[in-house]
Amino acid sequence: MQYLYMRPDQIRTAIDAGTPVVLPLGVVEYHAEHLPLGVDMFVAQEVIRRVEARHPELIVLPPFPYGAASLAVAKPERNGTIQVSADKLVPVAQDIFRGLLRVGFRNIHAFIAHQTEEFAQGMPTDLAFRFAARQVIFEWLEQHAGEGWWGTEKYSSYYSGTNNPFAWIAVHPVRTDEAVRALFPGDHAGKLETSEAMVICPDAVDPSRIDDSLWYARTAHEADAAYGEAALEAAARDVEKQLFGD
Repeated sequence: MQYLYMRPDQIRTAIDAGTPVVLPLGVVEYHAEHLPLGVDMFVAQEVIRRVEARHPELIVLPPFPYGAASLAVAKPERNGTIQVSADKLVPVAQDIFRGLLRVGFRNIHAFIAHQTEEFAQGMPTDLAFRFAARQVIFEWLEQHAGEGWWGTEKYSSYYSGTNNPFAWIAVHPVRTDEAVRALFPGDHAGKLETSEAMVICPDAVDPSRIDDSLWYARTAHEADAAYGEAALEAAARDVEKQLFGD
């Protein structure tokens, strides 16, 4: 269910049911010469679209594509990358999460397909959103439950996980299962991303422009739509488990 199309009565029903709310995160980044700039955003959106098809009650927020792309791959001049620094993202993410909490949601998830190879330590975009989520939850608790909230009897079950307000907002990579990550190893404009783009936006992929002078793009010659389909479906199953369990 697309958030922008929802009526207030549907929102109230979703809040009462604890329905998951998802935010697709992405960046605008140079993906070699043969792929469009929005690959990471497209992958997150497509994965979530597949989950929504199986769980139409899922609430899908408008995507946020202006992440911290970094300039590690290529200069932006005449290549297209739009870099938004992480420190600028934090206040925007805080306001997004504050807004969702004020509406009444307590089952909020963001999913990203950019720089997820170091997700345990974090990369700028996901760290900005993760930090914002924690800050907003602390702020919310102090405003609504008062200082010393954790020390009250109400939160005595905190460590059991049955009353953990920090579970209200979570940020995830689109692939979390280690077996899936091993089967579909991440890359940048290589076999995986090119294969996924062949499924999502085939008209925007131009294999004749694969540039072998770019080491990270050479495996794009091995790209195949069937591989991309399998990768996207595996990612969707991972996201589905995160949101709805086994």
